Amino acid sequence: MAGDAGSGDVGADDTGSDNPGRVRVALDARAYDILAAPDLLDRAGALMAPILRRPQTVIVTDQTVADLYLSRLEASLDQAGIAHSAIILPPGESTKSFGHLNDVMDRLFDIPIERATSLIALGGGVIGDLTGFAAAVALRGIDFVQIPTTLLAQVDSSVGGKTAINVAAGKNLVGAFHQPRLVLADLSVLDTLPERELKSGYAEVVKYGLIGDRDFFEWLEGKGGSLLAGDMSARRHAVTESCEAKARIVAEDEREGGRRALLNLGHTFGHALESATGYGATLLHGEAVAIGMAMAFRLSTRMGLCPGQDTERTEAHLRSLGLATRLSDVPDVNWDAEDLIARMATDKKVADGKLTFILTRSIGDAFITRDVPRETLAAAMAEEITR
Repeated sequence: MAGDAGSGDVGADDTGSDNPGRVRVALDARAYDILAAPDLLDRAGALMAPILRRPQTVIVTDQTVADLYLSRLEASLDQAGIAHSAIILPPGESTKSFGHLNDVMDRLFDIPIERATSLIALGGGVIGDLTGFAAAVALRGIDFVQIPTTLLAQVDSSVGGKTAINVAAGKNLVGAFHQPRLVLADLSVLDTLPERELKSGYAEVVKYGLIGDRDFFEWLEGKGGSLLAGDMSARRHAVTESCEAKARIVAEDEREGGRRALLNLGHTFGHALESATGYGATLLHGEAVAIGMAMAFRLSTRMGLCPGQDTERTEAHLRSLGLATRLSDVPDVNWDAEDLIARMATDKKVADGKLTFILTRSIGDAFITRDVPRETLAAAMAEEITR
């Protein structure tokens, strides 16, 4: 699907001469395009105009992103004759809360909005998730556009329609499935990402190779360093390949009744790690996923499912690009095996009281299971803490 204009409303010639990656998320009447190219932000208004029900938008962003990119987005909307207001929130995972959702809703109705108004999520995964959820519930559902500004959001959270906020019991436990109308992944904005944020997003890129595309994983072994160093061709390929993989799965299983759960490789562990560290700067989401993926491979090998050399190869690649793969890589945290297992038990993927794990038979061959014996998990977690 990458590079194919498909049958969407965004025309094939609208994206300029940069040969953008283009992925179609095939969901019948709710289908939409993902575009990936440099400098899409400056053309956002023209790209959005054909899919807006009314030329009225509200941009939701955070202060960090607003300082960098809000004026450019507003200028592109002005050029396209699209009215706009802006809601600027604090940066950070704590913004994905009922309190900030309530603030957004109050400000939307003060503007005021109509059912034909569209929201624009300008930011990383926190802003995308919160804005998408606001769009899902405002006036029983309005349109929204994703303009993800982090690598993690461009390859994962902006695609597929999962929207949510966090609560005390866990991450993303209150939310809705609500698809965007368009995703604009401006690759040039990645140049302003802190190195740690870029590497955090890279973990989600690697995930797509590990769950179902060994060739892509091998490409990343050769090109991952170039991607992180700023090679635009490598970034475009990685983003479009990742989005294409996710789009295929979402089209088959939009509401995660089956195969879509593969996208959670490393997340059962990772979400527990994030919860234990307070969803703060101690451990970013992608960092938790990287450790979680390595833990999933090690558990798979422990259970005799995956060759040890594939587990070692996966860990070696993540570590070669500066990502943590072990609990001991996270400084100043006293991990507790039973506590982590208890946190996993609050995961939204629990079914019939059983934890859902994504395990592996090899690199590129992941599968879903609820058949991990409690004693096996307990022994594995105890070993992880002392590793």
